[in-house]
Amino acid sequence: MSKYRTSLPQLSGRPFLSDSGLETTLVFLEGIDLPFFAAFPLLETPEGQQALGRYVERHLAIAFRDGRGFILDTPTWRANTDWGAKMGYSPAELDRINRKAVASALAFRARAETAATPIVVNGVFGPRGDGYRPDSLMTAEEACAYHLPQMTSFADAGADMASAVTMTHVGEASGIAFAGQTAGLPVVVSFTVETDGRLPTGQTLAEAIIETDETTGDAPVYYMVNCAHPDHFRGGLDSGADWMRRVRGVRANASRQSHAELDVATELDAGDPVELSADYLRLLAQHPQINVLGGCCGTDHRHIDEISAALARTSTAA
Repeated sequence: MSKYRTSLPQLSGRPFLSDSGLETTLVFLEGIDLPFFAAFPLLETPEGQQALGRYVERHLAIAFRDGRGFILDTPTWRANTDWGAKMGYSPAELDRINRKAVASALAFRARAETAATPIVVNGVFGPRGDGYRPDSLMTAEEACAYHLPQMTSFADAGADMASAVTMTHVGEASGIAFAGQTAGLPVVVSFTVETDGRLPTGQTLAEAIIETDETTGDAPVYYMVNCAHPDHFRGGLDSGADWMRRVRGVRANASRQSHAELDVATELDAGDPVELSADYLRLLAQHPQINVLGGCCGTDHRHIDEISAALARTSTAA
């Protein structure tokens, strides 16, 4: 059952970790085939469940070592109607698998959570269309209706929160926030940007966050940036702006490649974990309200390890 829905512990400002690039880790490092880049079907088999469990355990070990809270994501980035249909999942089967994803995360928390490492169960939404190209823009009303079934599954199964990840446009982000209000689940919105620091629609992060807040009445609990290297979005972050105070999390790519390049990549660009951790420290020095730290494409537990360890060294030195 939900434990933190009405009082998310990451809002206290203490550092929280999340996982890294689940799909790229499974495909390129574990050698697991993921049709349509979807991880949720792994919940259907013992072998798949074991692979997901190993992945989570590697990340949780870092949180336990450094006494950090952890945002435990469900592997449901592709578990919506359109992508599910491509894999033969009916709406009823998607409801079942989304609930199963939350139940698995709750069971993990029951076994592993400590007072020093609270574990927040997070139901993950991906975009209806391509995560890199806004090929079908939706209004907020359309997106709310489309994503509400998945939101209801998460809420009824006991998730603490939900996150709209790799959002390419305001309409879909706003609709998921509205769906969260309908289902009674707090929602975080995470936008992605191109190498020029703008959303695929051409909006700046500032414009997207301001418009989403205006559209929804500040419905998102906070905002994040994911699926872009810090070099791509650092220049668009304004520490003196009101909208910037709404940004609490970063899940960056290890690679500096563009979305177009990543989309056709046949080899993993894992970058340099030490270099990426230094990039994170620079972001935190400029924007100290950012306290939810994870990774995206090309990252794995080694990157999260370096980020958390670097943060510990900085705290000790201070």
